[in-house]
Amino acid sequence: MATTTTKPPPAPATPSPAGEVSEVELSEAGSPDVGSQSSGSGGSGSGRSTAGSSGWVYHLGVNSIGHEYRHLRFLVIRGKTVAMYKRDPSKNPGIQPIRKGVVSHTLTVEELGRQIMNNGEFYYVLRFYNRLDQTKKGEIACATPGEARKWVEAFEQAKQQADYDLMTRGVGWNRSQNENELNLDGHRPRVRRYAHGLGKLVRIGKGPEKLLRQSSDLQSLEIINTNFGGDSGDAFEAHEWRYVRTFNGIRIFEDIANAKGGKGVLLKSVGVVGANPDTVFEVVLSLDKHKRCEWDMLTADLELVETIDGYYDVVYGTYEPKYLNWWKTKKDFVFSRQWIRGQDGAYTILQTPASHMKKPTRQGYERTKVNSSTWELRRLNPPGSSTPKCLVTHMLEMTPSFWDRWKRRHSANFDRSIAFALLSQVAGLREYFAANPALTSDSPSTVLKPKASDSLIIHSELEDSEPNDEFYDALARGESFEDEDSDDDEEDDVTPKTGKVKFKNVSWAIAGLALKPTKVILDMSQDNSLRRKRSALVEKSELVTNSTPVIIDSNQFHGTLEQAKSEDHSNSWSEPGGEKFMIRGKTYLTDYTKVVGGDPLLKLIAVDWFKADERFDSVALHPKSLVQSEAAKKIPFILVINLQVPAKPNYNLVMYYAAERPVNKDSLLGRFIDGTDAFRDARFKLIPSIVEGYWMVKRAVGTKACLLGKAVTCNYLRQDNFLEIDVDIGSSSVARSIIGLVLGYVTSIVVDLAILIEAKEEKELPEYILGTVRLNRANPDSAVRI
Repeated sequence: MATTTTKPPPAPATPSPAGEVSEVELSEAGSPDVGSQSSGSGGSGSGRSTAGSSGWVYHLGVNSIGHEYRHLRFLVIRGKTVAMYKRDPSKNPGIQPIRKGVVSHTLTVEELGRQIMNNGEFYYVLRFYNRLDQTKKGEIACATPGEARKWVEAFEQAKQQADYDLMTRGVGWNRSQNENELNLDGHRPRVRRYAHGLGKLVRIGKGPEKLLRQSSDLQSLEIINTNFGGDSGDAFEAHEWRYVRTFNGIRIFEDIANAKGGKGVLLKSVGVVGANPDTVFEVVLSLDKHKRCEWDMLTADLELVETIDGYYDVVYGTYEPKYLNWWKTKKDFVFSRQWIRGQDGAYTILQTPASHMKKPTRQGYERTKVNSSTWELRRLNPPGSSTPKCLVTHMLEMTPSFWDRWKRRHSANFDRSIAFALLSQVAGLREYFAANPALTSDSPSTVLKPKASDSLIIHSELEDSEPNDEFYDALARGESFEDEDSDDDEEDDVTPKTGKVKFKNVSWAIAGLALKPTKVILDMSQDNSLRRKRSALVEKSELVTNSTPVIIDSNQFHGTLEQAKSEDHSNSWSEPGGEKFMIRGKTYLTDYTKVVGGDPLLKLIAVDWFKADERFDSVALHPKSLVQSEAAKKIPFILVINLQVPAKPNYNLVMYYAAERPVNKDSLLGRFIDGTDAFRDARFKLIPSIVEGYWMVKRAVGTKACLLGKAVTCNYLRQDNFLEIDVDIGSSSVARSIIGLVLGYVTSIVVDLAILIEAKEEKELPEYILGTVRLNRANPDSAVRI
């Protein structure tokens, strides 16, 4: 369920929001790479943060008699304590929170994507639930996807605090916290009059307040890439772009290495737009004709046909006949839109031709297929500039014969074609934002920024003692007939408690990254001996080198997927080197330099390809598992990666990586193996790369590293000589959308994956590649049923 609102009128005395939180038992969240805004943030690795995050959200939920509600609330996170207010506590001293609780290490936060509310606008919804009990859940909605992501980061930092407290205070303390947890079905403690409650029944479920669309402007620090070339990732791509033409300040490129990537020619237009990616994203997806006609000369009307989920919809449109007036007939089209927001804040929008039963062919119109295209929006931070800038890339596929004809003759008809109009949309966006400076200005921040001498703006509410309520309890309770979150103030005059807050932040919390450019060293000239030398140094630090290595005979281990005998061997796997991946170098924390990866630390010994009606966990414990064999028990350590692919049926891609020597327990790998789930979630990283396949699949998958523990739910099983990581790809709406696209082309795709443990401290650098795998055109029909 989602919430929407219109552009804000002059700010009223009451709060203006960004999205709202549902009543949920917030007891678990992912671990963040970059924190949501905090004043006085901690430094790298061991720094301690003394700040929190706050802002307006929409609280979504269903009350006890089944009516949906969405209320404007002010949310505050301090340490692992979360409080919800009706008004901004910084402007209303002494106000009591209407909800209060703590984030536990079992909280999960999922981005549900873009959803439309009753007033016709879109909001971006977050779902909270307990990983151990998913019946405890709730939702909030935010004004922009970027803001939603920053709230996720804020909750992930709170989860790190909870995990740190669990380690320092012990399991018993955590258990006692949970034992004091209030009943989820109970109402929040407040004095009520029964008759007054009945009198308010007439107002229940009448719909949301008039919502004001204002971003909370939670500030997170991100690494911003200043490469204006357009393509940037952690793996090398096969595209070879050649500059063709410039018009209206926009560069046009042709991919001359796309012979195997599709049936058409791949083109792209690239330009710099003076706005942040969140704003550009909303403009590109907007269906408002009056706004769209200011930058899109091709489209006459757009209509939303169906919303599949928060990341996927179907749209019907017509072309503008005044522009392409040489057409003899009116033309319409149907296309689908899928969008992805990466962990680096970049957006990818996939647009493909589609059909829909609600939109059959229309009399007087000729149904056409739109060009398959993608939008890519990436934040820029030009040196010496504080104004928001975004690199916009619009990529599309067109007929080779038409493109070749235009290149040879420079036909004037190309300037009146659909392809040209699509490529020109980037120029239109640039001019649109230049002519509307109000759209590019930063929204007024509603984030609390306490001074060092006044670090407790709301100290009367968050006390020394930890609240006994889990946050999802604090959000999800509601048993009385009246709406628990009604905006009446008759009970807000509770006497404030006195006290101070101790900000207990995690000493190993992830460092805030300054807005500096990422440098990439393409050390392609280094020879194999240098890479082997670096790999030997990594092995020396991560493994116990004074022990006798175990000889691993790959002939002793056989998975259900065959090892490739040649590059053309379909439905097989191989183990590529790390030279096609970019990883953090020794000086990354100071200059953000990345270097070419070396040889993997662990050896890939087998790959299994299973299918099952239900999700299959704990593969290593199965009696017939490779890990349970006598040969495997002699191996010092085995890492099992179980990628759980949602489909009908479900698929499991299981990779087994072996170490020839015992793992050094004090090394990064050793701490990862025996660490907490929160630590693993914050470090377990994967770099994908589509080596061969349809170009749109390449754009959807990308080449950027992904912290899997932040993107999807990862479960860890540590026993004997192995660690198994079950990666539930179906736990994320975004991941399900991407996998759905990939499975449609999987038999023609060659994909490389690199597995790493992210280095966040100087002593952990440079990074190293833990393991790699290449999957050659996997065939779903060949998966073994279990």
